[in-house]
Amino acid sequence: MSSQSIITAFQQLKHGQLAALATVVSVEGSSYRRPGARMLITESGETTGVLSGGCLERDVCERAQKVMSAGTPVVVRYDTTKKDDVVWGLGLGCNGVVDVLIEPANETVAGVMQLLAECAERDASGAIATVFHVDGEVETTIGARALLYPDGTIDGDLPPLIFDDLREATSSCVKRYEIAGGYIDVFIEVVQPRVHLVVFGAGPDVLPIVDLAKYLSWHTTVVDTNARVSSRERFSNADAVLLCRPEDVMSQVSLSERTCVVVMTHNYLHDGELVSQLLPLPLRYLGCLGPRQRTERLLNEVSGDTRYQHRLHAPVGLDIGAETAEEIALSIVSEIKAVMAERSGAQLRERVGSIHEWSNIIPAFSREAWESAPSF
Repeated sequence: MSSQSIITAFQQLKHGQLAALATVVSVEGSSYRRPGARMLITESGETTGVLSGGCLERDVCERAQKVMSAGTPVVVRYDTTKKDDVVWGLGLGCNGVVDVLIEPANETVAGVMQLLAECAERDASGAIATVFHVDGEVETTIGARALLYPDGTIDGDLPPLIFDDLREATSSCVKRYEIAGGYIDVFIEVVQPRVHLVVFGAGPDVLPIVDLAKYLSWHTTVVDTNARVSSRERFSNADAVLLCRPEDVMSQVSLSERTCVVVMTHNYLHDGELVSQLLPLPLRYLGCLGPRQRTERLLNEVSGDTRYQHRLHAPVGLDIGAETAEEIALSIVSEIKAVMAERSGAQLRERVGSIHEWSNIIPAFSREAWESAPSF
């Protein structure tokens, strides 16, 4: 479930309607979802989003009703590491510890929704700092936040040191801060722009790629190099459809280091023209459909410079035995996801270590503590 779905559900709340937002703020060990996963719960029991594979949702919904009535945020710890994994009668067995912040849908939550919406609309990044644990007699409360907007401004009443970490954060993490009176644990969430996928080609096999990318909330552009007007209606599910000849790509198609590209025009000359222009670009991903021999011949003909050939994923996709257009789309989208995550795409049972690379509590000392620390 995408953030956009939760934003839309929040915006559609009626005046005076009670609701609560549940957010995974910390994970130790194994968990179905990572920190940042959200679920919106209304007073009538309607939900948008998921926090797990169905293990936590029922209990979270019950607690959310109490939070709506009390109007006070709470953090619930779900510990599934115990041997008797029939916890809360739900039969969990994830072997992890998950902290979930449940808070009433008030002005603070509205600020989070506004930031998420702005990041999506402007296709830009932002960051959110959320306090989910306090230790000692501190002025900061659970649920207190600071928000970093795409324009660089920060709104919130947290210590200035946290503002600095918001600006410098490149990935989500949890940090512990020493402040006057004790400590606070803060979940720093980096809000990333949507994945941008550009598909060159307008054949029937492009349709399931667009559908799958849409389901993943990727921003998808279809480029018909044959410039057929009918493609606009055919690919109405895409975010954009461009009618563009191969020689005009560089001037008409927006490409950046965050763009993932798949070339699948089924036209050898078009593919060659496109690959020759795309290879030197620092794209996030570049794949080309077709047999290995076809790709090798194409590269030999269009690119005498071999420095960039390693950037091309061809034949495109993961080896999953795909045959139908839908299966091939799954193979291609899976490889794009693996490359973006810097993973091999191998079977998880062969992986050594945690599936989700997540470092939990990272100490972040106050400036006073840092300045008073002994030098070595």
